[in-house]
Amino acid sequence: MLKDKVIEFNVIIDDFYKNFLSELENLKKLEQSDKKFRNRDGKLSDTEMMSIILLFQHSNFINFKRFYLDFVCVYLTDLFPELISYERFVERPKRLFLPLVLFLKYKGLGKCTGINFIDSTKLEVCEIQREKEHRVFLGLAEKGKTTMGWFFGFKLHLIINDKGEILSFYLTKGNVDDRDIRVLSDITKDVFGKLFGDRGYISKALSKLLFQDGIQLTTKVRKNMKKQNLSDITLFSLEKEQLLKA
Repeated sequence: MLKDKVIEFNVIIDDFYKNFLSELENLKKLEQSDKKFRNRDGKLSDTEMMSIILLFQHSNFINFKRFYLDFVCVYLTDLFPELISYERFVERPKRLFLPLVLFLKYKGLGKCTGINFIDSTKLEVCEIQREKEHRVFLGLAEKGKTTMGWFFGFKLHLIINDKGEILSFYLTKGNVDDRDIRVLSDITKDVFGKLFGDRGYISKALSKLLFQDGIQLTTKVRKNMKKQNLSDITLFSLEKEQLLKA
């Protein structure tokens, strides 16, 4: 039941967040900054908000607004007695981005089963027409291109297993190629077996490098390429498309 998950998440996240804040305080001391930081929680604590966000990922809801208003605010008021409005909730997760990413990296990753799927997705920071006016991620975000066209922002590279669990992820500028050796070497450190990807990962050099690390890269083929093993393509079509779009 989802209520049982709330208790489980609260315990794990609370321990993690205490360590996170401790490390953050140590970092501030090293910087010897006179700037004042606001660590005081609101009515709904940061750890409770993180629990709700993670709970949404384990629910059958697709829309977070409906999940929060129709489920959390109706059925979980005993576990979250200090709930805030939906508008205030969606404003505050900006401060939770770093702890959520670190929690996922060190506490929330799945285990490799030998069947893995890789893909990347664009993270747009503004419309492509406004790229020269954008200032928030100036010097960080870059112009990139996907099969859907040009965008301005970042790329999130992901590897999942056949259960849909995230095994590894890597955030890059938007202009970084999916076949970048540095990125692929990092996110495949704990991966073994078969790795299925789309045509964007076609590369003899990459395939050779991964094979040396015990990883067999299988991709969809271009029209001018020889057909591959039918079972591999079938597995790719049936599982990868469903898992990475879920």
